[in-house]
Amino acid sequence: MSPEKLSLRINPENPNHHLWDNHGTWWIHYTLNTSAGRIRRVRRSLRTNDPHEATVRRDELLTRLAAEGVWVS
Repeated sequence: MSPEKLSLRINPENPNHHLWDNHGTWWIHYTLNTSAGRIRRVRRSLRTNDPHEATVRRDELLTRLAAEGVWVS
């Protein structure tokens, strides 16, 4: 399996970057780029309807990915 790199584009004016509300449930979406040049889009439910909790869960997930060695740009 090819190593993957988390590709983040952050807009500092948008605190909800990588988040969207889908009928009351917050989701995260991000892109993984492999060394083979493939792109994999990842979308996951954060299983909350609270936007503050969604932000906390998003930050925890991205921090965990970075700790696991997924390169965060």
